[in-house]
Amino acid sequence: MDTVAFIFARGGSKGLPGKNTRILCGKPLIGWAIEQAREVSAIRRIIVSTDSEEIASTAIEYGAEVPFMRPRELAQDNSPEWKAWRHALQYMKESEGKLPDALVSIPTTAPLRDPIDIENCLTRFTKGDCDAVITITEAHRSPWFNMVKMKEDGTVGVVIPFNGKVFRRQDTPSVYDVTTAAYVVDPSFVLANESLFKGRVRAVQVPIERAIDIDSALDFEMAEFLMQRRIEKR
Repeated sequence: MDTVAFIFARGGSKGLPGKNTRILCGKPLIGWAIEQAREVSAIRRIIVSTDSEEIASTAIEYGAEVPFMRPRELAQDNSPEWKAWRHALQYMKESEGKLPDALVSIPTTAPLRDPIDIENCLTRFTKGDCDAVITITEAHRSPWFNMVKMKEDGTVGVVIPFNGKVFRRQDTPSVYDVTTAAYVVDPSFVLANESLFKGRVRAVQVPIERAIDIDSALDFEMAEFLMQRRIEKR
């Protein structure tokens, strides 16, 4: 299977400025993502889609390709990443005359992933009964038990009322958080649809310690602590 990895890393993060090149345990976040992708033998190429010259330069330094710069209109706070995926695939189609069999998106914000998580997603995808594979981890909250919403009268209630008595989260249906460890998608599906869950989506579960998604300074500090602990155990 012809597999190409993409790392989508825009330059204008507001939650954590400079996030994609921020140094975590001696290496920029995008460097971790590139090196993890390089450890997956099935991945033929690693391409970075960015609007930032700094990110592009760092990506090349770590061995990725940056054959195009992402248009600014696809790199805003409100720009759906799905459109960046489509832009990257359209570039490949126009420049190479064909699409890869699989697009692997490896976000920079999940540096604690293990290459095996990417490999497991690819293995699941090759079974051929889905349009996409995402990574998930067990949720700490349940919309039937300890997640609430505000009502019109100012009181709160559970997000989803549950029929019957519920005293523990374990008594409700299992729910999962979507993680950013990896995504594997059919390129033709991306170009023909407007969102991920329009298709048949399968999932690979990853342990919580590999599932942190960095969106804030606190997230970064937690990831840095766990990464340092991992390094010290080697």
